[in-house]
Order: sequence, then structure tokens, then C-alpha cells
Amino acid sequence: MNAQSSAAVPSADAPADQYVLTLSCPDKQGIVHAVSSYLFMTGCNIEDSQQFGDHDTGLFFMRVHFSAGEPVTVDKLRASFTAIGDAFHMDWQINRADAKTRIVLMVSRFGHCLNDLLFRARIGALPVEIAAVVSNHTDFAELVGSYDIPFHHIPVTKDTKPEAEARVLEIVREENVELVVLARYMQVLSDDLCKALSGRIINIHHSFLPSFKGAKPYHQAHARGVKLIGATAHYVTADLDEGPIIEQEVERVGHDVTPDQLVAIGRDVECQALARAVKWHAERRILLNGRRTVVFA
Repeated sequence: MNAQSSAAVPSADAPADQYVLTLSCPDKQGIVHAVSSYLFMTGCNIEDSQQFGDHDTGLFFMRVHFSAGEPVTVDKLRASFTAIGDAFHMDWQINRADAKTRIVLMVSRFGHCLNDLLFRARIGALPVEIAAVVSNHTDFAELVGSYDIPFHHIPVTKDTKPEAEARVLEIVREENVELVVLARYMQVLSDDLCKALSGRIINIHHSFLPSFKGAKPYHQAHARGVKLIGATAHYVTADLDEGPIIEQEVERVGHDVTPDQLVAIGRDVECQALARAVKWHAERRILLNGRRTVVFA
């Protein structure tokens, strides 16, 4: 789809600035026309566009990746789009496509997801900048230090939980962090923290819930002869492990797999599901739809 005027074609040696527009609003006629007309009038070109109308909720969702034919700031784009957003009662954002999302990782004593995300970020497989790692233990301080990333040890007890969470929020504000990733952080977050960071915390856990709760879920699953190992990445809400699901990964297993092998397979699928969820969030591909998500992957 081309929404670019002929006078706004950038030169071959000057790549155009790239942006992503995401929006959700009540579904009605004219939304796509209004967006494409806006981009045409501002001399922009649509690189990719995805949309979805949910008949159950009556909401419309859209993600548009576009390039600007002439130099323009993201603030100017946001200001000029405001009238359209207001007219259709949109919840919308415009961001630079090349802007790396600043994130904080939180971990306890299982380090596979932490290690995976650190490496993916370093090699550029994730469009993120890891501002800090927070842990209630010191097990991975050396690992994090090897990546030259600040490590914050914040112990948590029943009595110190409010102070610990206040410190987490302080780090989020100080580091201008957009997303918090619970990379196997084994503490239940308070309702207040969940609300303060609503839509900005992603968690990962095995998909045996609610069947196998508590300690050693893979051993419980082995005892029942399960044939699927799964992991779920979701946004965190005050309802424990019931937030909007972003991604799930599964792996079939046979009768001859041992409990330790199940644990190893579980680590792999957790890493895969969490990495995809973080990547999609950073690329502005996820829109909240009540208790569900729309993922333009």
C-alpha cells in the first residue's frame, strides 16, 4: 500500500526514517481510510500494515510500519495525528521503529531465561537495551557483570516487601524503563506494583498450571505421564498467573523421558516463549484486548 507523494521520495543514499503507529478504538467505518490519508498527506509511505476487528469486543486494532519521505520528528508526527486519534477515540502510539526498548530483568535462582535474554540482546536478536537486572539473590551478579549491566540485589522478606518493590519502581523511573521482564523471578508481586506497571510487566512460567502447583511441577507431571511440555508468557496482573497471554510454546515428550530431562526441555521452551514475547512487545506488535492480546507477529 503506497501512501507517499511523488515529491517526497527520499534519495537512495539517505534511508527514510521508520516509525510504527499502533492503535485500538471502537470499530467503525473509516478508520483505515483516515490513517492512510493522514500518512499520504504527511508524505509518508506504508511499509507494512496489519489490522483486526474483534466482533466480540467491538474493538478495532491496527499496526502500521511507515517511513517518512522527509525528515520529521516523532513529536511532530504525534502532534499532527492527535486530531484523528481524538475523532475515533483511539488509544494510540507513534514510535520510532529503530528505538530500542529499555527493559529491566528480574530473576531469582533459575538463570536460564536471564542468560538467554542477555545473550540475545547482546547479539542484536532483541531490539532492547537492558538497563539493569534486579534479583532477590546474588547468584547471577557475576554473569550480569560480564555484560557490563548494573546488578541490583534487593532482598525480599514478608516485612521488607513494600520497601523492596518501592526500590524496583525507583529503578524503573531512574532508568526510564518501559518494560519489566520477570525472567523466573520467584516472588509474587503486590497488587500495587502490578497496577503501577500495568501492561509493562511480562512473566514466564510452565504451562502445567493449575494442574501441577507448588514445588517440582515437572516431577509431578512426570508422575502423571504428561506428553506435552509447555510454557506461557503473559502480562502480569493482580490475578496471579492469569494475565493476558502473549505467547505459548510446547514440546512433545515420550514415555521414556526422565524428570530431569523434562526440566531441561521446560527450560528451553520457557526461553523461547519469553524471548518472542519480549521481542514482540519491543516491536510494538502487542495490543491489549481486555483479558486477551492481539499480536501482530
